[in-house]
Amino acid sequence: MLRTLALQIKGFKRDAILTPICMILEVVFETMIPFLMASIIDHGVETGDIRHIYRVGAGMVVLAACGLLAGILGGRFAARASAGYARNLREAMFVNIQSFSFSNIDKYSTAGLVTRLTTDVTNIQNAFQMLLRMCFRAPFSMICAMAMAFAINARLASIYLGAVVFLGILLFLIVNSAMKYFQRAFPKYDDMNASVQENVSAIRVVKAYVREEHETERFKRTSQNIYDIFMKAEYKVIWNMPLLQVTVYTCIMLISWIGAKMIVSHTLTTGELMSLLTYCMNILMNLMMLSMVFVMLTMSVASARRIVEVLEEESDLRDPEQPIFQVEDGSILFEDVDFAYQRSSGEPVLRKISLEIRAGETIGVIGGTGSAKTSLVNLISRLYDVTAGRVLVGGRDVREYDLETLRSQVAVVLQKNVLFSGTILENLRWGKADATEEECRQACRLACADGFIGKMPDGYHTYIEQGGTNVSGGQKQRLCIARALLRQPKILILDDSTSAVDTATDGKIRQAFAQEIPGTTKIIIAQRISSVEGADRIIVMDDGRVDGFGTHEELLRENEIYREVYESQKSGGGDFDEKAGES
Repeated sequence: MLRTLALQIKGFKRDAILTPICMILEVVFETMIPFLMASIIDHGVETGDIRHIYRVGAGMVVLAACGLLAGILGGRFAARASAGYARNLREAMFVNIQSFSFSNIDKYSTAGLVTRLTTDVTNIQNAFQMLLRMCFRAPFSMICAMAMAFAINARLASIYLGAVVFLGILLFLIVNSAMKYFQRAFPKYDDMNASVQENVSAIRVVKAYVREEHETERFKRTSQNIYDIFMKAEYKVIWNMPLLQVTVYTCIMLISWIGAKMIVSHTLTTGELMSLLTYCMNILMNLMMLSMVFVMLTMSVASARRIVEVLEEESDLRDPEQPIFQVEDGSILFEDVDFAYQRSSGEPVLRKISLEIRAGETIGVIGGTGSAKTSLVNLISRLYDVTAGRVLVGGRDVREYDLETLRSQVAVVLQKNVLFSGTILENLRWGKADATEEECRQACRLACADGFIGKMPDGYHTYIEQGGTNVSGGQKQRLCIARALLRQPKILILDDSTSAVDTATDGKIRQAFAQEIPGTTKIIIAQRISSVEGADRIIVMDDGRVDGFGTHEELLRENEIYREVYESQKSGGGDFDEKAGES
């Protein structure tokens, strides 16, 4: 874990090294000041030597200025190193997330990844800054102050040593008992973020069903869980300050009492006693700083583990050693394919799939909810790898292709259509970054999107709000289809992507596909028979198996499921799932 985290210091190693050096210099300058103060009292004030007071006082001013400069530089370097480190962590996690396959992404919730990129990284950033500054400054300051105290009077300095050992043991026990609560707290942030994300994204549904009060109570419960856990941790940590104060005041009383006797017996000077009291405060305050560092590090350990989990996650889809960079055509072949989402123990969602699709064909896919239609097409662009058998595109196993090459030739319009904040043109150019405006218009004409775009106030420069909230479901689907067409793929997959489009527009889109992109293999997943009956052939899926594969007429004659669905939809007696479920 430490090695993985340490790799992200790259680019800021110089600042990370200069910070402790500055902190050590600051400690050296500060440690000398009480020693000079003792000289002023013993050899200046008590003897009336004003020149000595001026001379030594000037030295104290110089040391204080140097210590101040070192502290400022240390703070500057630490801020730059910690902020840069946090930037590197976020960037490394984000880049690694982009390489994840769907199966990798399935391991994490969206809210969990957001928490890792924000709250967890901020915890690490704060802990790293404390580590650079206090973990070097505090121990070195304690060692220097202890050495100076023993140099002045070993008998009185031994009181400090005993206090440090006593406090160190107690603080270790306190921090250790608080650690388990901090480790439980941060995963709860995932639940809270998930609650907020779900509520905001579905705010229209919440308001439509008047569930604001329910959602508020749900958020309160999640927030209360975090509060309770942190309060339990704080109840442990708050003992730091009382124990420290008791120890400090006890040391001051003992040193003052014993020191006064030693002054009377002329074995200790007044200036030396003042220095010892200053070093006492120095040692014990630095011990308190160390305890704060330990608390911060304890809080960050849980965050560090969650960050490293993402950084060390490796995509289970990799390019072969000698990948193929050209897809010959849009032909597809499934050879005895099995697929399970969990390779080791998962129940297969696809079983013994064998299909051959010729380049340029239009293939319809129909089946009930949970029949694995989407799982089937996800294997074509290698969003997942098969568990057994193989999938061939253009005559080659999809595992032989360069992933970017394969996916650039297999355009997928998923069930959940996503538009990003930006203009319509910017969204369309996700399909082809250098597409001209005319190319975008042509793609929109094919997708029957140019009509409604022309009615918008700014046309193709109309701004799309985050998530496409200012366009309807059907408009969003057509924009996503146009975006996929801009890639000019050899295979186009529409995964129930016209469900929000009226039947007439759906027919126009299919007619445009047949006329304008005849060489592209088109796979259309749909619930409506009308969306697929004009396809060259139709696949009927049932419980992860191919129940039928043929033309509309062949399936009406030979496939019972397809015939029941057709009759139910034509007669208006129900939808696919109701009929297919009964059969």
